[in-house]
Order: sequence, then C-alpha cells, then structure tokens
Amino acid sequence: MFEVLSNDILAPNVHRMVIRAPRIAMVRKPGQFVIVRVEEGGERIPLTIGDADIAKGTITLFIQAVGLTSLKLVGTPVGNHLRDVAGPLGQPTHIRKWGRVVCIGGGLGTAVLYPMARALPAAGNEVTTIIGGRSAPFIILEQELSVFSRQVLVTTEDGSLGRKGFVTDALRELIDDPQRCPQAVIAIGPVPMMRAVAELTRPYGIETIVSLNPIMIDGTGMCGGCRVVVGGETRFACVDGPEFDGHLVDFDLLSNRLAMYREDECRMLEQLPDELRARIVQVKR
Repeated sequence: MFEVLSNDILAPNVHRMVIRAPRIAMVRKPGQFVIVRVEEGGERIPLTIGDADIAKGTITLFIQAVGLTSLKLVGTPVGNHLRDVAGPLGQPTHIRKWGRVVCIGGGLGTAVLYPMARALPAAGNEVTTIIGGRSAPFIILEQELSVFSRQVLVTTEDGSLGRKGFVTDALRELIDDPQRCPQAVIAIGPVPMMRAVAELTRPYGIETIVSLNPIMIDGTGMCGGCRVVVGGETRFACVDGPEFDGHLVDFDLLSNRLAMYREDECRMLEQLPDELRARIVQVKR
C-alpha cells in the first residue's frame, strides 16, 4: 500500500500528489513512469514520475482528472493509501549535451516535461522553456521551471497570460533568431501540438523528441496496447519509449488508436450518475 502524503490542485482538474514509494524513488530516472491502481480490481493508469525525493522516500505524480479512475485517484485524501504503484517503467530520457535546448509543454504535458527539463542543465545545456494552455488557469509549473530555465515563455490561446497564440509561434521566433535557435527540442503535450512542433523543426533538421501517450494496460510490453509506428517499425511505448524521434512518429496512426475506444467511453459515460457524468463532460471540453 502506498500512502498519499499530499494532494494539491495546480489547475482545473490537475492535481500534484506526493506518494510514499521509497524503492521507486531510489531508482527512478527522468522520463520514467509508474502504473497506478487506486483499489483492488481497479483500472491501471500510467503516470509520469514528476519528481522524487530519495531521502524522504517519495515520488511526485501529476494527474489530470478526465475519467472515472483519475477522479477516484485525485479524490484520495491525504493519509489514505493507493493499492498499487508499479515501476519505474519505460526508458529514461537520454540526456546529453546538445547546447541550446527548447523544452515545450502543452497542458499536462508541462508536468511530464518537468523532470526532463530539470536534468538538462547539469549536462551543460542552456534551456529555454515554452509552456502553453487554453487560458491562464491551465498554465502550470511556470515558477518551478524558471529555476533552471534561461527563459520561460508562456502562450495561451485566449491571451489571458503571456502571449496570445500557440507554443509553435514562440518556437518559430526562437528558430528564426541565430542566437537562440535550438540544437534540440523536447515537446510533450497533446498529439496535435507535438505533431505541429515536429513539422516546424523538420525542415531545419533540429532533433525533436516527443513523449507518446497511447493506450497502455500493463506497462511491460505484454498487452500490445501501446503499439506505435516509428520510422516504419512497430514499437511499444511502454518498453521502447515513451520518448521517440518526433520526425519518425506516425502521428496519424497514433491519433486513430487514441480514438478507437471513444464510442465505448460514451456508452460508459451514459451509465454514470448525473453529477459524476456532468463533471467528466466539463473536464473534457
């Protein structure tokens, strides 16, 4: 059993939870994730390890409550326990010295990006971070990222914080400036955003790393649910990733696989109590 030590709200329906998991904290590396079950017989959900404290024996998870299981997870009060936290899983981020690196986070992808961006300066990189969201309330970890970023650029679709527009607008300006053009880009967030970033950097030959979020069940490569195609080859995000070369990812296939259970989700949604159904629908808008 894994005790919940803190549970804070960072943005609408986005929580930061600190969990006691000393063995995971001791060996985790940036980019790795865990599989969490709230209760016996419950759904398994993959969550990136946002941070870890070896001395305290804790890991930090960032959760966006968008469905029944994630709502149960963020509803776990401090002092209660989660049934299972399995990991660390996945390949750690390959951190090396590129020089100038732009880290791009969209929505909850900013939280997934955080441990990677934090590890880059120690390898001799200069980090510029771009974070985006629908509006100001959805921008997270700006202050935390500023500690090790040369600059944090914020974009919002409605212009309520930072510049109005998309993360690709800010990235394009950096690419056009010879003094700030990156040698590498790490982009994490919604699939359309990662795809747009990869297409923007492709003509310039800028190495672009994305973190994929396909459907995942066991996290060990046995179920095959997280199949993706990268460079024309089938890979498994849970054991080969979750990070891949953004210029080689088949984003069309990824988008189709993410949408394959949409009708089943709608049928399950109709069976939920009215109050819970209304809350989930509001989150997904």
